Parts: sequence; structure tokens; C-alpha cells
Amino acid sequence: MHIVYDLPMEASDGQGTPPAVSIVIPVFNEEQSLPELYDELRTTLDTAPWPYEMIFVDDGSTDGSSAVLQRLAQEDHRVKVIRFVRNYGQTAALDAGFKHAGGTVVVSIDADLQNDPADIPRLVQRLEDEGVDVVSGYRRKRRDDFLRKTLPSRIANIIIGRVTGVRIHDYGCTLKAYRRSVLERINLYGEMHRYIPAYVKWAGGSVMEEPVNHRPRKYGRSKYTLKKAVRVILDLMTVRFILGYFTSPLYFIGRYALLFIALSTLSGTWSLVKRLLWGKPLYTDPFFILTFILFLAGVQILFSGVVAELTMRTYFESQKKPPYMIDRTINIFSSQDG
Repeated sequence: MHIVYDLPMEASDGQGTPPAVSIVIPVFNEEQSLPELYDELRTTLDTAPWPYEMIFVDDGSTDGSSAVLQRLAQEDHRVKVIRFVRNYGQTAALDAGFKHAGGTVVVSIDADLQNDPADIPRLVQRLEDEGVDVVSGYRRKRRDDFLRKTLPSRIANIIIGRVTGVRIHDYGCTLKAYRRSVLERINLYGEMHRYIPAYVKWAGGSVMEEPVNHRPRKYGRSKYTLKKAVRVILDLMTVRFILGYFTSPLYFIGRYALLFIALSTLSGTWSLVKRLLWGKPLYTDPFFILTFILFLAGVQILFSGVVAELTMRTYFESQKKPPYMIDRTINIFSSQDG
């Protein structure tokens, strides 16, 4: 549940012109940085050749951020504010902003002033010039503590790239430009906003990187904690499963079931060999007991895979969704057209 201030049904720049670019800014306790961020965004975007809107998503701030945002929305009709009833996290804030965006291009940026708003026009231009679906900011020279943030981030980027198959240098950079059409295909959960490039690539889209400026934190402190790092790791497991086995979970689960059954077969064979060659009694042989344990575990895992497979088929069929996405068609007509 969230509250929306000054967000009309058809977003515009306040002059009746629909925005071409929507800037989405997740906010959590950034009272000091918001006026400065707004001024920098205005300075940059007012010189851009396209109409724009700024969507601030207040993620349950407990300081004066809500009052600052409400004042900005009253003074500037291009400022839209979404306020959550409590803190849901950056992923939920970005998802809400994306779903309320009116522009054909959506740019996400942090509210802590570490991302530079002056980079936004360049990212949007690269999106158009290169014809890609996502331009991801790359903080080549990070202004964070090396041991606590920069080094763990680099290691995480390498792992994420290998697991997802989408190798970019900086998954954690919020400053990104998207085509809204690709965001409409994605629902975000947990801490999955950082994996959007991987989702886009999986859906057949294209991703490129662009170096961006990164500035030292000026106010407050980082919201990134060890607890979030654990969530990121768990979400990575979910993303890998979705990217590889979303439409066929039995292929993923079934191989482990077959592995357990194969091990039980080997264990049982070894027990029989010992019985036949050396007369070892089966009921005292630990491998004989292990045979039953492995076999039962394999059967249970296999049935879990079957249930998962039926669940996914029910999901697609109940919503009449095909397990694929079509980019375009040429000379294809429906049967009703004759």
C-alpha cells in the first residue's frame, strides 16, 4: 500500500505535454540531500531537448523527507511523489516508480547525491543512439570505502556475471536508463532491482554500459548492510533458477533426483557385492541402509519436481500466457482474418 501525491492519470510536464523521460528516485531518510538533488536535476534536465518528470518514491522515511517532497511537488508539477506507508526497500520503491512512469524512457538514480544528475542526458542519448534496451551506469572510479564497499562489490559483480551470463562491471549502480517497454515485462521482488539487466537479456533485450561519475557521500550514511548482502545472495539463486529453468523446473530438480537414485543404486550394488563375495550380512551394512535413504530422497525430490512442473504449467495456462515472448511478426494473420 502506498500514497500518491500529485500523480495524474496521464503524466505530463505540467504544461499538458506528456513526458518523454521519467526520472525515478527512491528515497529513504534523505532530507538533507533532496533540495540539492532537485536543484541539480532541474539544472540538467531543463536544458535537455525532451520533456521530463521526476518521480520520487518515499520508502517510508522517518525524517523530514516526506515534507520536503510534498513541498517540491506543490512548487513544481513535474515532481510526482509516491509515499509508502512503511519501509519496503529499494526494489519495491523502484518498482512503484517504474509502474507510474509516463515516459518512454525511464532513468533511475539514487537520492544520496553520489550519482551525478549531469550524466542523465548522456545515458538517454546512448540509449537512443545505440538502439539498446538498457544503458547501465558504470562507476569506474568509486568514492566509497574500498574494503567495506568497493572490493565486496567487485567480487559480487564477478559472481553475478558468471551466474547470470550477463557480464557487466557494476550491477549495483542505480543510475541506469531503460526503455519503459522492457520494464513492463518485469515485476521486481526482494533485492532484485540490481538484476534487471540480466532479466532484460533473458527476455531478448540488449544491455550496454556507460561510465558515469561517482561522488563521495555528502549527507547521512549508506543504507547497505550485511543483512542486504545476504538477501542479494539468496536473490541471485532465485534469478539463476528463473533465467535457466522457469518454464521447466523439472529439468533442474530432476537431475538431483536422478543423482540420488544413482547413488542409491551404487550403494545397493556394493552391499550385494560384499554379501556375495565375503558373506557380509545386509542388515548390519551401513551401505544397505544408505541405499534406502538415498532412494527415498531421490523419489521425494523427483515428485517435488513434478509438482513444480505442474504448478508452472497451471500458471501459464490459467493466465493464457505462452512460455515465450515475441519480438515482432511479419505477414502473420490470425485465423479469424480468413
